[in-house]
Amino acid sequence: MNAAELSTPGESTHHSPAGQRIALVTGGSRGVGKGVARALADAGWTVYVTGRSAERLADTIAGHEDSIFPIEVDHADDARVEAAFDEIRTRSGRLDLLVNNVWTNPEGFMGFGSKFWERPVDDWDPLIGIGLRAHYVASVEAAKIMVPQGSGQILHISSFGSRAPFHTVLYGMSKTALDKMAADMAHDLRDTGVRCNSLWLGLIRTELLLSFGMEEFNGFPLGRAEDPEFVGRVIAALTGDPEIRSGDTVITAEYGRDHGIVNNDGAQPLSHRGAFGGGPLFPPVTDAQLGLDTPDEVAEHTGKSGAADNVAGH
Repeated sequence: MNAAELSTPGESTHHSPAGQRIALVTGGSRGVGKGVARALADAGWTVYVTGRSAERLADTIAGHEDSIFPIEVDHADDARVEAAFDEIRTRSGRLDLLVNNVWTNPEGFMGFGSKFWERPVDDWDPLIGIGLRAHYVASVEAAKIMVPQGSGQILHISSFGSRAPFHTVLYGMSKTALDKMAADMAHDLRDTGVRCNSLWLGLIRTELLLSFGMEEFNGFPLGRAEDPEFVGRVIAALTGDPEIRSGDTVITAEYGRDHGIVNNDGAQPLSHRGAFGGGPLFPPVTDAQLGLDTPDEVAEHTGKSGAADNVAGH
């Protein structure tokens, strides 16, 4: 199947070569998901991406028609999600990596500065009922493939918002839940050969963020924020890394720093550990304000190691 032909669950024409690594990136039509899918393809993976918009999915696969394969899925529909995984099983025979990235924002939601009593209670449904639930459902379906094959990696896209106030209450709740989900899934997956981790991304230079034309955000230089493709390169490197313990949370900026992974322009993204993970939580202090970048520097100035109990600051 030519990847330019949008697939819907139930079609079966593409078959992966023996030995090819197979990944699924949910919510791959824009932003982080799009960048991750393209970076994985550049690293030699066969990548399936899900999304609701055929037009946006076509943009994701542009230039990668032989390695990225779109599947039109609404992750609010469990039956369609299950069918998508069945399609991957039929076409490729295996699944080595699931990147749980899909997310649904409430209408008109920007998050910053919104108090919980000022937002509609219905925000719960897209952020928790769909967004968080979508990660769980996809993980269930992925495990049904990975456990029998005896290998695989499940990754949840989380953030420092699970540790300190950021965006809204529901956003923080959802990210904290993702980290706990990763830890408990890792417990269930022990001795299966399948690992589960969450990733703490920093500020991401998505199309939306760059459209604002800002040079900094709350004192953080956007030139040192993370490219979506940077996140994908980190994922490609850490998948199968024996130093990463299943159930841990990995800080993408720090893993990239320690493994020579940089942005598209060669810049090294800065960690937000000083703002959320290592420094005072109230009020948050940015790395840029402290002039700190490493955990040792944070510890020297704050008297704290900066690591959550299960955070791998690689």
